[in-house]
Amino acid sequence: MYEERVSAVDGAVLWTREQRAADPVRAVLPDGCMDLLWTPGRLYVAGPDTRAYVPGESGPRRYAGVRFAPGTAPAVLKVPAHELLDRRVDLADLWGARAARRLTERIDAAPDPVAALEEIAVARAADAPFDPLLREVARLLDGGATVAAAAGAVGLGARQLHRRALVGFGYGPKTLARVLRLQRALDLVWRGAPYAGAALAAGYADQAHLAREVRDLAGMTLGDYCASAKSETPAPSGSSTTA
Repeated sequence: MYEERVSAVDGAVLWTREQRAADPVRAVLPDGCMDLLWTPGRLYVAGPDTRAYVPGESGPRRYAGVRFAPGTAPAVLKVPAHELLDRRVDLADLWGARAARRLTERIDAAPDPVAALEEIAVARAADAPFDPLLREVARLLDGGATVAAAAGAVGLGARQLHRRALVGFGYGPKTLARVLRLQRALDLVWRGAPYAGAALAAGYADQAHLAREVRDLAGMTLGDYCASAKSETPAPSGSSTTA
């Protein structure tokens, strides 16, 4: 069972997932985001993905996460996004073993661990102003703007934008645009749009182009994605799995 809601952290989503023993392990698809995650006894961070990530854990387990909007997590976590690219890292490696242990024990013992996790994220975000330029770049690219147009809109050259993007997103703006386009298409597919219509609406040349991108970034076919997504509770695209 997967559920999510808008978080008190600006632009973020708070999500939970109860994994049962019989549940299959599902891949996490690239979405341009980073997550602060809790499972009993552990706090860790999911860095930005450039390909599908398949969790190693199986069996019954409870998860909660704060999914930060693209470009915002590095300010909260105090680490450049590119250092966490395609990685899952224990919070102890970022904030120190003592702090991570104290926070993990606090969440584990809380009457509502999910609320306790969000409180920690809110407190950290309060002292970490987000980069408005990166948020605008993400907004423009998610709206289908070209990288050149996004760079021009925020007053940066291509190289300057690339450097800022590595810190904020973990990869260059072209990769972010590709990931966000995939998410737009999969969201449309999940909502019932025909493959061809979803492809064109998201900015692909045609359905075959979308199918290639799904294979490259998600490691599955469009049909496999639909079967997997429809078996979950309402949560479009790759966000319906543990990070």
